Amino acid sequence: MDSGMEPLSDAELFALGEDEALDRVLDLVALQNRVTAELTRAVRVAQARQLPERDGLRSMTSWLVGHGRMQPAAAARLVSHGRALTHLPAVEDAFAAGAVSAEQVTVAAKAVTPARVGQAADQGVDVGVIDAVLAGVATTQRFERLGEAVERYLAQLDPDGPEPDPTDQRALRITRHDDGSVTGSFELDAVGGEKVRAVLEPMVAAGRTAGDERTRSQQFGDAFVQWADNTLAGGAVPVLRTRKPQIGVVVALDDLVGTTTGPAAARTAFGAVISAARARWVACDGEIGRIVMGPAGVPVDLGRDKRVVDPYLRKAVDLRDRGCVFAGCTAPPWWCEAHHLLEWLFGGETKLENLALLCERHHAKVHHGFRIERQPDGRWRTWRPDGTEILIGESLLTAA
Repeated sequence: MDSGMEPLSDAELFALGEDEALDRVLDLVALQNRVTAELTRAVRVAQARQLPERDGLRSMTSWLVGHGRMQPAAAARLVSHGRALTHLPAVEDAFAAGAVSAEQVTVAAKAVTPARVGQAADQGVDVGVIDAVLAGVATTQRFERLGEAVERYLAQLDPDGPEPDPTDQRALRITRHDDGSVTGSFELDAVGGEKVRAVLEPMVAAGRTAGDERTRSQQFGDAFVQWADNTLAGGAVPVLRTRKPQIGVVVALDDLVGTTTGPAAARTAFGAVISAARARWVACDGEIGRIVMGPAGVPVDLGRDKRVVDPYLRKAVDLRDRGCVFAGCTAPPWWCEAHHLLEWLFGGETKLENLALLCERHHAKVHHGFRIERQPDGRWRTWRPDGTEILIGESLLTAA
């Protein structure tokens, strides 16, 4: 496919006129769609010819994963698109012309699963008419309108069918990577999705502060972790084998009391490897237990866990600070951890005067260069790593 579009340098792109630059973006989007459409068709034909057998494989999905180095989900999606488009020739033509994207094909494909094609045949529904309607919506209206059109069609296709079990429409996939980070995806039914949004949206709103430059996806990510924090702190998680679910971290004593970052110095209960600095952050408001290991790596002495901040002291900190003390943050006490102003590992006492409430996000900030300090009048002040103070709201009036 010769697009006639040569790559341009940044300087050449900046030299384009405004309309010309935007037209190029649209042309590239269309080109990407055309290439993906051609790939989808080639994969479908290769599958029909059973060509993966030539390399000892059963399907184009496995062939794409091995020979194309594709993610399994992406390879499976490519194959399913090819299968669905055999029932949607108008959508396929628009795809090949660059006017429809792969994401739109995913949505349209819901209308022509094998079961639904069979239902349409039983009811005398002309799938060709549906195909033309979906192609028209996909090429002329906003992305979400296509999904609405598909859902209306499906509702009419089976108006008297049984209400689906919402648990059959829910799935969550979590993948942990070598560095301990986690990615995933999920699908939820409409009501389940509303419940999740009803929890996360207020957390996102409450977590916004002046100067917050996080993207919306980052805000949702922080809210998701905060949800887990709240659930663990509230004790609502089922007890497993007499132990309350918690975050467990194993770290050597020298790394725990050290001052360096110490990459790959600690390991979590689920097997992630984290730095000593991150382990010290977790320990700031946790329980510390001693385990002495023998030369063969076998535990020979298990000390008793000791809570760094006991429940009574925590209640006093909650009553005094009433939430995260970081400038501009409005996170409530039950979202917060008790932070040692002078870390207890370095001689800081676990007492009210040396503690401050910080939400999970700002606790991380303070462990990475930001600084907070309580004034004699009870006000908290916050400084950036470069030494400048964060002044907002009432502090601005005071400064003026």
